[in-house]
Amino acid sequence: MERSIDSSNLAFLEALYQEYEKNPASIPAEWASYFQKVQLEPTSNGLAERQPIHEASLAELASFFLRAVRFLRTYRERGHLIARIDPLGRERRTPPELDPSFFGLSEADLDRPIPAELGAPTLRAVLEQYKARYGGTVGIEYGHLDDPVVRNWIEARLASGFPKPTPEQKKNIHQRLMQATLFEEFLQKKYLGAKTFSLEGTESLIPLLDIALENAARQGVVEVVMGMAHRGRLNVLANVVKKPMRDIFLEFEEHFPEGYHGDVKYHLGYSNDIETPYGKLHLSLNFNPSHLEFVAPVAMGRTRAKQDRFGDVKREKGMLLLVHGDAAFIGEGIVQETLNISGLPAYTVGGALHIILNNQVGFTTEPHEYTAGRYSTEIAKMVESPIFHVNAEDPEALVGVVALAMDFRKEFKRDVFIDLIGYRKRGHNETDEPSFTQPDMYRRIAAKKPLYLSYQAKLEQEGLCTPESCEALAKQYQDTLEAAFSGARREPTPTRPPAGGGVWKGYLGGPEEGVPDPETGVAAEKLAALMEGLTRLPEGFQLHPKLVRFVEARREMGLNKRPLDWAAAEMLAFASLAVEGHRVRISGQDVVRGTFTQRHGGYTDHITGERYIPANHLAEGQAPVELYNSALSEAGVLGFEYGYSLDMPEALVAWEAQYGDFVNTAQVIIDQFIASAEAKWSRLSGIVMLLPHGMEGGGPEHSSARLERFLQLCSNDNMQVTYPTTPAQYFHLLRRQVVRPWRKPLIVMTPKSLLRNPDAVSRLEELAQGRFQRVLAGTPNSKAKRVILCSGKVFYDLEAARKAAQKDDVDIIRLEQLYPFPNKELEAALAPYPESTEVVWVQEEPANMGAWWFIRARFGDRMFGHPLHVVARPESSSPAVGSKKVHDKEQQAIVSAALGL
Repeated sequence: MERSIDSSNLAFLEALYQEYEKNPASIPAEWASYFQKVQLEPTSNGLAERQPIHEASLAELASFFLRAVRFLRTYRERGHLIARIDPLGRERRTPPELDPSFFGLSEADLDRPIPAELGAPTLRAVLEQYKARYGGTVGIEYGHLDDPVVRNWIEARLASGFPKPTPEQKKNIHQRLMQATLFEEFLQKKYLGAKTFSLEGTESLIPLLDIALENAARQGVVEVVMGMAHRGRLNVLANVVKKPMRDIFLEFEEHFPEGYHGDVKYHLGYSNDIETPYGKLHLSLNFNPSHLEFVAPVAMGRTRAKQDRFGDVKREKGMLLLVHGDAAFIGEGIVQETLNISGLPAYTVGGALHIILNNQVGFTTEPHEYTAGRYSTEIAKMVESPIFHVNAEDPEALVGVVALAMDFRKEFKRDVFIDLIGYRKRGHNETDEPSFTQPDMYRRIAAKKPLYLSYQAKLEQEGLCTPESCEALAKQYQDTLEAAFSGARREPTPTRPPAGGGVWKGYLGGPEEGVPDPETGVAAEKLAALMEGLTRLPEGFQLHPKLVRFVEARREMGLNKRPLDWAAAEMLAFASLAVEGHRVRISGQDVVRGTFTQRHGGYTDHITGERYIPANHLAEGQAPVELYNSALSEAGVLGFEYGYSLDMPEALVAWEAQYGDFVNTAQVIIDQFIASAEAKWSRLSGIVMLLPHGMEGGGPEHSSARLERFLQLCSNDNMQVTYPTTPAQYFHLLRRQVVRPWRKPLIVMTPKSLLRNPDAVSRLEELAQGRFQRVLAGTPNSKAKRVILCSGKVFYDLEAARKAAQKDDVDIIRLEQLYPFPNKELEAALAPYPESTEVVWVQEEPANMGAWWFIRARFGDRMFGHPLHVVARPESSSPAVGSKKVHDKEQQAIVSAALGL
């Protein structure tokens, strides 16, 4: 009906009616039946006989059809506004457009006959169907979808109705609700006042997750990665992920070994194999910091890595499942970044199932204070997916909603959203008094009894259980809790296996000392062959004319006819790792070409626009080299790549900032995951961060990658912070990250001007032998009265000035690795100099930034017996000046002071 009636409805109806007049069998049966119905009018003898429909009648009929169709379309798209989705029973205002009179439809119109195509004999009958379908305990939002194929698919599924749960499913739902409730009550009794972030009020999450995992297994999924915040996490760990309850109780008892750091119990994760009617699923619940939503891109990256490990290019064997809080979902910008990249080829995982655990309050903040939209899910509309708002006290509705949501995800490879609307029985945590700020809400909540009891009464009426059978189930579960609790008190040793199994077997964390430091060189003839492959293009490929000389120059580097620049050494590192079987993945803004037009890891045919990545065509059976231009996102993309590194330890996984300063907007990922995951969660990562850094007159936002922040986060050998100065050093550093078994995040301060500095080059043989040197020191000069110690680009300014001034009483040592600090290597480099020889730390950054405070805190006024001083820009609240002229003057002053000119 809706596809047939539009602004041209009168002409359509006239043509259809004319065909009917000629031959009723020539038109669709439902329309023939309809015309027959409206033509029958009673005669004087009481018998109905056929009367023709006149033009005026057709016009009026067309108008009625158009108004009826508009009304029904509106009802389908906006019926969610009157759906009974609030379990607290607060009234919702009926919008005027959901009243037939809004479209000029009278009571009499509701009883007029309509075509059978609409599914009922009258408009009133259709409306009754719609009220049940769209105005019940499930509110369905799909009016924002543009794609008619998607809309028609959803409407067809809705028209067929949600499947009803079987008696067995009903009994399982009841049991899971009961377990969810009794678990929370047990914690409240045993650990009174402890923070648990109780699930009470949204216990339906537990059966919802059961149903979702069962559907996932039915669809062929074998790995599910979960991310969720605090609310209900302990319940999910115990009742869904099947973490031993004894271990959970041990965390409350706080029986930890000496030196334990760890994290609070409601941040912890767990992995386990879950049994479903369709086979086993491996379920991994991510560790999570208090920055609630930042786990989303991390979990997405893990999912993508698992899919890649399976060779799952269709993105069907691994699934992402995210549980959000309502206020966090709409309030944190990382959600937008994550949703945006979810549809991009570099990051897609084939659609995620999102569950919004909706308490209808955020801490003490009410919805009208935390979202400008009608729902907390407004942001979800950007990915063109349906949103299901479900009353958490109708757990049976979940069976149909989850099935539809999961089928949508599989069919369209898009995210899908279930807004589970419940309430929070207690405060934000168990020590809060929520009635201070939400008195009406908590009066309503106080009148509620546990959902499992009201649902149990329903099942008893249906003859599916008895009070005795339910009591026996409850006692059995309570006995299980008591046994686990007693076990935790009796034997305070966790059953959790130590980290480092599975794909992480053979990799090391802990201190760097004692870790093998392997040779990372690659034979010169092999490097030459790799460079030949990196400069080989397909037959007929039309390279941009300006790049022909670039490719030729790179080919000459491989032939050792010219020295290697930074980008050439980098591509050789990528290529050598790939042919050795190590996947290489790097993403970030403009990484394929390179922000500074230096990398050209992929070439674009300047006529057809086709992209070709030579590094993927080097050898039979090589690992892939994936270079991806990212969205204009830092936190989301870095979070994704960090997550990817958690499930791909054998790969080189890197994120590159367009400028180092842009790392500012990814600080949560750095603080809460990269720097602290090993201490908090015993989780290792080999993520590489490439951060262009250096004072070059580019202004405050294009100068500093905030080296000082990374150094402040360093402790217990948790990260590697480096500032290499030659292509060979960079080559060996990247290869060391993969070749040795020690897995720690690697922070690399990378250059900008050095990319083309004729002095910042390396010979092919420097890549062919050796390893990364933490300290670079020349031959000590017996005349030296001063040793300059520096890192990075400033070395070249100092060296050029020293040569120009013929200063033979100053030596320069480069600190290429700042953390873990190379004490032995630096002490050895300074050993030839008398203790009277002063050491001057020289940096481009202001004195309150860069590495100086880190150096000063470690050594004080003397470094291995030598007097220690600093030359740097004056302290400043801004990293750099905005004037190139002033910058050059400052830089000259630093160089002159350092050399004593």
